[in-house]
Amino acid sequence: MEMTAALTPVEEGGYVAMNPETGTTTQGETVEEAIANLQEATTLYLAEFPMHVCANARTDA
Repeated sequence: MEMTAALTPVEEGGYVAMNPETGTTTQGETVEEAIANLQEATTLYLAEFPMHVCANARTDA
């Protein structure tokens, strides 16, 4: 499953990473670390709160 990762650099150093589909947010010292942490956080979130995707959902509404 593909998901979005929004990364924002922070003044103190490092990055904040957020997945807007689930709202999971985390941080890391590097882009790679922030993305890895976000993947883990999102996986744990989805294990607890599965997303149900409708195969016939319209995307042009």
